[in-house]
Amino acid sequence: MANAPLYLAIAALAAVVALVGTQLVRRVAVTFNLADAPNERRINTTLMPRAGGFAVALSFFLVGATVTILAAPLGLTGGTPLPTSGIAALLLGVLLAGVIGLADDRFDLRARWQLAGQLVIAAVPIAFGVRIATLSNPFGVGDLLIPDAIGLALTLFWVLGMQNAMNFIDGLDGLSGGIALIAATTLGVIALPATPLLAALCFALAGALAGFLRHNFYPASIYMGTSGILAVAYALAVLSLLGTAKVVAALLILGVPIIDAFFVIVGRLLAGRSPYSADKTHIHQRLIDAGLSHRGAVLALYGVTLLLSVGAVVLAASAALYAFAGLLVVLGGAIVWLSRRAERRT
Repeated sequence: MANAPLYLAIAALAAVVALVGTQLVRRVAVTFNLADAPNERRINTTLMPRAGGFAVALSFFLVGATVTILAAPLGLTGGTPLPTSGIAALLLGVLLAGVIGLADDRFDLRARWQLAGQLVIAAVPIAFGVRIATLSNPFGVGDLLIPDAIGLALTLFWVLGMQNAMNFIDGLDGLSGGIALIAATTLGVIALPATPLLAALCFALAGALAGFLRHNFYPASIYMGTSGILAVAYALAVLSLLGTAKVVAALLILGVPIIDAFFVIVGRLLAGRSPYSADKTHIHQRLIDAGLSHRGAVLALYGVTLLLSVGAVVLAASAALYAFAGLLVVLGGAIVWLSRRAERRT
């Protein structure tokens, strides 16, 4: 790959910006009391600064904008052109998501205001003309065109679902950031042959997350916060909409948070509780209950995400949705098994 040094340089630049930015955000968070207090659901035993993910959003925005402006001299304009409106939706949406999330980090917004903010964020790609227009055909070659109204609804659901899935998995030091890093890198690898600029943007996001993880991996000195969760989830959602990987590959890559969110929400609804009510039924909590250490649970879920990412790269060039569905069933079964094992231990 001739452009490998360039992609590495882009990722490294984003990592440095995020690394320094996270240090600055941590100081601001301490000054303005943007911190999570210990409780029965959290692992921290002292006040922990949050909103560190805002540095990821800023790093991705700055490096992404620079790469886009310099795309021609950097040789990133080949292959399938990336629409200007799509890039604008990606970068401006990430910045908006970071700001809206920062408001929640500072003021602990009520659930209805959090949902309102997520809806505003999810509407950004639609406003710029980015939406799901086709679905892969599991019974033949090519894609299936879908009506505009259904495409708009699916796009809203995709971005909203990604935000909540990433929020649910953000329960252990380095977990959500590491899974997002693997996902961004995989999306970049899939985009390489067709859209070099999109690949560069994916690697910029991966680099920003790597810089942040220096502060967030166990034992963390700062949390990602809502600002980071919303911004990173939005970036992954829109990158998958813009790329050749399509949503089906992103579903596979992000199988861990998506399956976790599905089982947790269904379990809460079956128990007659709100899907947003707090409990300790997430997969990472089940792994710890089953005997894994904090670091061990995080690394185990990294491993599952890597395996799913390899599957996504293999399936990206085909319509092998049955294999995709089979992998999700296996992962879902593993979650159920871990849940029952944890219950027997208590």
